[in-house]
Amino acid sequence: MIYQIDSIYRKLFSCFGPQHWWPAKSRFEVMVGAILTQNTNWSNVETAINNLRKKKLLDAGKLYRLPQRKLAPLIKSAGYYNIKAKRLKEFLRFLFKSYQGNLRKMSLVDTQLLRRQLLCVNGIGPETADSILLYALGKPVFVVDAYTKRIFSRHRLIREDVDYHELQDLCARNLTKDVKLFNEFHALLVKLGKDFCRKNKPRCDICPLR
Repeated sequence: MIYQIDSIYRKLFSCFGPQHWWPAKSRFEVMVGAILTQNTNWSNVETAINNLRKKKLLDAGKLYRLPQRKLAPLIKSAGYYNIKAKRLKEFLRFLFKSYQGNLRKMSLVDTQLLRRQLLCVNGIGPETADSILLYALGKPVFVVDAYTKRIFSRHRLIREDVDYHELQDLCARNLTKDVKLFNEFHALLVKLGKDFCRKNKPRCDICPLR
């Protein structure tokens, strides 16, 4: 299993090269993006983030003070904007109540404790929490998504009904616990899933893992 998972990473990196993911100008922007990207594509999230940037609102304190009714229209392109505005406000309340809005203070907390705290925030599930931990705070947590499950299932590394944490544990056990590796591998799996290992009409004949 170690060789299989490791070989997938090496083949994808050789084919695609570094993905430079997550595209953001700050840790806080990553956190906002992780919440906004739920159930939508990244181009829609970029539009929403650019709207916030133009309004000079990509700041934890400013968004914390901004009323939810004013936030919602600014992130409309991300879809489910009223729900996502509420989720962002819930996260901001947690950030300020627990860490006074200080991301550095937040980053110093034990990874598993912080993960449990994030999962208690309304609207933040495992994938969003782990994206915040890995990409914004530099914690060695492997992010699992639908692409990971689809690719590993099709290559018979897992059962189709495997749950999030079981798949995450599998990856963590069979890879070196390294932030850079986890970051790059997840991004490469997303690239493969979008361009080749599609849900419908997969391009198996030209897949780098064929």
